[in-house]
Amino acid sequence: MQSTNSENVLSYTPRAIIRKPAPEFSGKAWHKGEEKTIKLSDYKGKWVVLFFYPLDFTFVCPTEICNFSDSYNLFQENNTELIGCSVDSVFSHREWALKPRRQGGLSPCELPLLSDITRQAARDYGVLIDFGEDNGVTLRGTFIIDNNGILRHYSVNDLGAGRNVDEVLRLVQAYQFVDKHGEVCPAKWRPGGKTLITNLTDQKTQSYWQDELAKNDA
Repeated sequence: MQSTNSENVLSYTPRAIIRKPAPEFSGKAWHKGEEKTIKLSDYKGKWVVLFFYPLDFTFVCPTEICNFSDSYNLFQENNTELIGCSVDSVFSHREWALKPRRQGGLSPCELPLLSDITRQAARDYGVLIDFGEDNGVTLRGTFIIDNNGILRHYSVNDLGAGRNVDEVLRLVQAYQFVDKHGEVCPAKWRPGGKTLITNLTDQKTQSYWQDELAKNDA
């Protein structure tokens, strides 16, 4: 799926707003060999990365999902659950999750794949490309929801380019650091890296600018 038809515009009002409660979602999911019903409120007290992808059995999508799956334990170590979501049925998710990776499948797949067959979650999160009544696929939307159910980050890719899973993990770690320590994380920050104080006269912030931003000055 790589259509960029300008007529495929949003014909609905998204509900996903940064710093506001993330829209509730629920539905059937395929996870570790069984069908189950999951909803956002199941993950209270945990961070959630909800990522939408266009369709099962496609091309860029398995590269993303396998990368997320291979990083599943890293997210778990940071109190974060991963949920993949598309407009496919749970039966389609099952078949794709069981198909070997060498054949374009996902097996082994550690994370749940949520079926948004009604497209309600896609509309709520503003990622549905609308091709008409009950017809459409989702852009590559990535949403980071904190342990209080508040939406902290979202980004949306067009269909043809896959996401950087390492960057998603870095953002989760950065927001968690900010919440815990009250300091802010600069570009390229990683755990253990330098942070800043939101005070223009603070020595820590001034030292960062001098050491990191001015080090290439002539």
